[in-house]
Amino acid sequence: MTNYKEIVTKAVLSKAKRLFTTTKSVSVENPSTILGCWVINHNFNGTKRNQDILIDGSYDVNIWYSYDNDTKTNVVKETNQYHEVIHMRDRESHDGEEVIIRSLKQPSCVKADLDGNTITYVIEKELGIELVGDVKVKIEVNGEEDPWDEILEENVDEKEISTNIEEDFIKEELI
Repeated sequence: MTNYKEIVTKAVLSKAKRLFTTTKSVSVENPSTILGCWVINHNFNGTKRNQDILIDGSYDVNIWYSYDNDTKTNVVKETNQYHEVIHMRDRESHDGEEVIIRSLKQPSCVKADLDGNTITYVIEKELGIELVGDVKVKIEVNGEEDPWDEILEENVDEKEISTNIEEDFIKEELI
């Protein structure tokens, strides 16, 4: 006779990833050259609304540039806020699902151009989304028990051990 058991556990119900590209511009006074662009302090969180995942986040952009015919440098700092909506298609929505958002590729500047007094930069980031919830798994249980290994104790003669002790087992050599 086949016996079945049900196990209730948490599992990943759905997962997706998406690459986001954002173009922004910032005005500066008399720039000559773009020397670098860094993205730091990336923070985000996600919530679920029906079939959609709402992601709110922010990151800081620091653009290092030269001005006055490459004789001086400065850094312009911006905080960029974002609101992304990702539709999780072809799935049922369940109450109590937990949303886990991961940054698969941290935001980074992939391109920065100078056009007059405007610096235009492109930021790329990739986010992964997992929906975790309760699932019920049905398994077949085998009623037969595995055989036990028998461990036999060795008979040790305590008198034999005590008579074979050599008290002078460490011998010192005198030089």
